[in-house]
Amino acid sequence: MYPDFTIGIVGYGDFGQLIHTLTRKHISNAHVKVFSRSNKEDKELFFSLEEVCQSDILFLPVPVSAFESVLEEVVQHVKKETVIVDVSAVKVYPAKILKEYSQQLNYITTHPLFGPYSYEKRERSLSGLRIVMSEHNLTQDIYASVLSFLEKLGIVIIEINPDDHDKFIAETLFLTHIIGQTVHQGEFDRTSIDTVSFGFIMDAVESVRQDVTLFKEVFEHNPYCADVLKRFDLGHEPSIPALYSSAAMLAASALLVFLSRY
Repeated sequence: MYPDFTIGIVGYGDFGQLIHTLTRKHISNAHVKVFSRSNKEDKELFFSLEEVCQSDILFLPVPVSAFESVLEEVVQHVKKETVIVDVSAVKVYPAKILKEYSQQLNYITTHPLFGPYSYEKRERSLSGLRIVMSEHNLTQDIYASVLSFLEKLGIVIIEINPDDHDKFIAETLFLTHIIGQTVHQGEFDRTSIDTVSFGFIMDAVESVRQDVTLFKEVFEHNPYCADVLKRFDLGHEPSIPALYSSAAMLAASALLVFLSRY
């Protein structure tokens, strides 16, 4: 990696900050430039959008709902060699948009299957964490070098097409959010006598409870989430009446036993 290698980050939310942290740790010789509407330019970390877009690698950790409008701005300023990296939690939607610019841009769609919470939970180690590599238009040499770099960090690579990714994410990440947000809104919490399984549930709750925006955006931009939500509703509906039915049967049996004694 040459001395004046630059990494750009458009958006400085939780995941944008994580990218910055990981870059400083693992690509220490790179110059990181960030564009954030919430932070003033200081020419040290924060720069104008035009300057950030001239980076060699450009990450777009922006809300899915803003992806298209941000990309429309970005394409006006990127240099020919810049590689744009999508890191959103849905893949069909950004891949479709990026394909429209495939003659102008170098790009790769990815989904890191971890975030700030899981990174901290792993004691700031990337070893064993996973990343999805999906649609791209990079040369095979460049793509191979990206995979090699990630593997050296201990990251597990999963190559999958955008449609399959979204199907699986609806049944995993989105389902986790449904359960996590439900438990959080119900104000359930850890106790001094938690079972191991309840501890696992609370780990999941704590990993997603702050991501309300992500929860909504995945639902809005992943076409498979509506079916998962429907199946979840259908799945838990019979459970509650069954509990009451069982309780009623037990009560009736107890009453019969009591009456049979007199």
